[in-house]
Amino acid sequence: MIYRFRVILDHDSKEDIFRDIEISSTDTLEDLHNSITQAFGFDGNEMASFYMSNEDWDQGEEISLFDLSEGLTSVRLMNESPLDDNVGVKQTKLIYVYDFLSMWTFFVELAEIVEEVEGVDYPNLMFVHGQIPDTAPEKVFEADKDEFSDDFDDEDDDFDINDYDNLDFEENWN
Repeated sequence: MIYRFRVILDHDSKEDIFRDIEISSTDTLEDLHNSITQAFGFDGNEMASFYMSNEDWDQGEEISLFDLSEGLTSVRLMNESPLDDNVGVKQTKLIYVYDFLSMWTFFVELAEIVEEVEGVDYPNLMFVHGQIPDTAPEKVFEADKDEFSDDFDDEDDDFDINDYDNLDFEENWN
């Protein structure tokens, strides 16, 4: 079977930037990584990871290009992760991050599963829309308004860190 993915650059500009890629369902996530880097014109020499995602694009389990854990934790690797074991009808979304210094972030969605066409070489870049910018779009990290509660009372506003007499610890603690 052939998986057709739409890979969308996560950005805030008005123009959509995406690539449609066909790839064999038996290929690995590393093969998809290579297809994405080529489709967007990256050299492919930077660290990258896929993250499992749900319908709301929440970032889940990481599948990494390389194991940098030095054996401390178990790491899933792209080259050991066939597409058909990780993506399918029930799991259609992945988040892909390329170059952790620049944080190129892409939404990868399985759009269609089709039969292989004889004579077509896979992976296959089907469609290109939009020009990738020279630098990765800046990320704006904001907490939801209700995510952090305002637990501070107005009485705490006059707290003086230099008022050692009223601090709750013994001066000669060591």
